Amino acid sequence: MTDSTDDDDSILNPPLAYRSHEFLDSDQARPIRILAEYLQPMEVFEQEKISDTIVFFGSARLTEDGPLGRYYAEARELARLVTAWSQSLLSPAQRFIVTTGGGPGIMEAANRGACDAHGRSIGLNIGLPHEQRPNPYITRRLSFQFHYFFMRKLWFAYLARAIVAFPGGFGTLDEVFELLTLGQTHKLERPLPVILYGRDYWNEIINFEAMARHGMIAREDLALIHFADRPDEALALLKKLCSETPQAQAPSIAKSVRPASRGL
Repeated sequence: MTDSTDDDDSILNPPLAYRSHEFLDSDQARPIRILAEYLQPMEVFEQEKISDTIVFFGSARLTEDGPLGRYYAEARELARLVTAWSQSLLSPAQRFIVTTGGGPGIMEAANRGACDAHGRSIGLNIGLPHEQRPNPYITRRLSFQFHYFFMRKLWFAYLARAIVAFPGGFGTLDEVFELLTLGQTHKLERPLPVILYGRDYWNEIINFEAMARHGMIAREDLALIHFADRPDEALALLKKLCSETPQAQAPSIAKSVRPASRGL
């Protein structure tokens, strides 16, 4: 027999389930962890009156002084312009807030550009085997860390009014095509325009025209995609494509469109 005060205390005062780290880290608690990655950002966005966002995608590997460094500078400038535009709007909520995946490269450039304009920006970071650290330009209150890719993608999609995708690799392609699919299938109640920044890069790695010619997408699907090669050109597109209604809610989450019930 053992006479342990600690053992007696654990029997007489067991921890509440929601305060048990052992339980919360278990397989059985996975639904709770998933729900937390939905509810915690929601709470912050409501408190901070974040209505909607402009999402910047692009390579984490691209550096300011590297071979494609001009895209870093142009992402930074575009984010500065978007943030200045956001600050000029008369709205009870915060509109068109620059949002990124929170890491280095193009993500850092966009958060940095918002900082240049003395504005706020969001970083939706993800834990990866090769650790991705949040960049220092994200607004501290709006810096989030995700474990589940699909919950991170939900927050990219459901507040976005538009996507600006700079040159990138697998991750950028994954994010762009997932959101293009949402637009193509009309799964969101509002349009989600995608601006591909850097026409030469995108036309070299993806032949969208060939996809339409071979019948893999409808020709009208090409209207989901817009191209820009300069920050001022991209800003003009954003202003044209995004609603500026002052009655914005915080947060203004895009509802998912459901198919007809067919009488069921």
